[in-house]
Amino acid sequence: MGLNCWRKGFLSMLFLIVGVLAVLLKWLGVEPVASASWFWVLLPFGLAAAWWAWADGTGYTQRKAMQRMDEKKAARREKVMEALGQLDPNKKKGKR
Repeated sequence: MGLNCWRKGFLSMLFLIVGVLAVLLKWLGVEPVASASWFWVLLPFGLAAAWWAWADGTGYTQRKAMQRMDEKKAARREKVMEALGQLDPNKKKGKR
């Protein structure tokens, strides 16, 4: 999995997947979910909503989007510089 999963919204999607599975299992009457309270079955949806509210409210989402954009821009610039012959392809980043 790695860290890329977390930065792409994996946590909120995990809450939603668990929530949908819990509702489906309760609806089909599969134990132990069928005997569980609706509070526990619907809790993952509340956690996903809380995560989204926190991420948007604190600017986490925007910072991560800007970080991804900066990484793409740096990679694009490095590719262009290498194509122009102004960058030695054997040198690693940060060792110029």
